Amino acid sequence: MTHHSRLSTFVLDCKVADLKASAEFWSAALGKPVATVDQDGDGKYAELRTASDEPILLLQKVEHDSRIHLDIESDDIEAEAERLEELGAKKIEFLKRWWVMEAPSGHRFCVVRKQRDPFGPHLNRWD
Repeated sequence: MTHHSRLSTFVLDCKVADLKASAEFWSAALGKPVATVDQDGDGKYAELRTASDEPILLLQKVEHDSRIHLDIESDDIEAEAERLEELGAKKIEFLKRWWVMEAPSGHRFCVVRKQRDPFGPHLNRWD
């Protein structure tokens, strides 16, 4: 069965008490305005405004050391996770609506549901 995926989001994992200062720093550093400092109302996610053909820039409040990871969005997260496992990735944990995975290089990343409409450009088709 065919499914699609693409690079969706660069996630700045921030080990901080409050994301507002981090969002303001990255906004100024990258020249992207702050879209929201509290995306879900729980204080865990802030987002910078990007164009529809650019990856999303998301800040996430975390307990582990600060780092950056990426999200791959797909119209079939199970098929995409399986495809990536065949390439050597490992499923680490399913959270809410996405898979946390680990590349053979040790980098963590997530496979998430489709994040934007329309679902493109730069879309990969996998048969």
